Amino acid sequence: MEEHSINSSYRERLIEHLFVGELLKHSWRCNSFSVEVAKPEVDNSGYDLIIESKGIIRHVQLKSAFIGAKTARQTVHLSLGAKPSGCVVWVYFDKDTLELGPFLFFGGRPGFPLPDISDYRVAKHTKGNADGLKAERPNLRTLNKGEFKKFSTFDELYNELFVLEEPSA
Repeated sequence: MEEHSINSSYRERLIEHLFVGELLKHSWRCNSFSVEVAKPEVDNSGYDLIIESKGIIRHVQLKSAFIGAKTARQTVHLSLGAKPSGCVVWVYFDKDTLELGPFLFFGGRPGFPLPDISDYRVAKHTKGNADGLKAERPNLRTLNKGEFKKFSTFDELYNELFVLEEPSA
C-alpha cells in the first residue's frame, strides 16, 4: 500500500489515463467513434477533463480511491456548477490490478448543470496552521459519499454521462 501514497500523483494520472481508455474503448465497441477528450491547461475551475460524445459536453472532475478505502467524502469546486454538464466521477479501482470500478457519479442528466452545491458544507484545509486551525476553503464544498449514484459497470456510467433518455410513449 505504501506505493499508493508515495506515488499518489503518478497513480492519479494513471487512473485518469485508464478512465480515458475506457471511454475510448466503449466508443469503439459501440461503433460510434464519437468521444473527444481535452484537458484544461489550468486547473482553477474544478474539472480535470472535458469530454464530448454525441453532442454532449461534460466537464468532469475525477476522484479516485482504491476498493476498501475509508474515504467518505470529496471536495468539489463551486465553479464546476457553471460548466456545461459539470459532474464528478469517483472511480474506485483494485489496488493490485488497477481494474476500474465501481464508479460513483454526482451531476445532472446530460445537457444539465451540476446540482446546486452552494449550501453544502464549506471544505477546510487538511492541515492546520501554526495554531492548528484548519482554514475554510470558500470555493470548495464537501459532498458525502451518499450524495453520489453508484454504477457497477463502465457502460452504466457512460449512459449516465452521455445518453439522453428517450421520451416516454
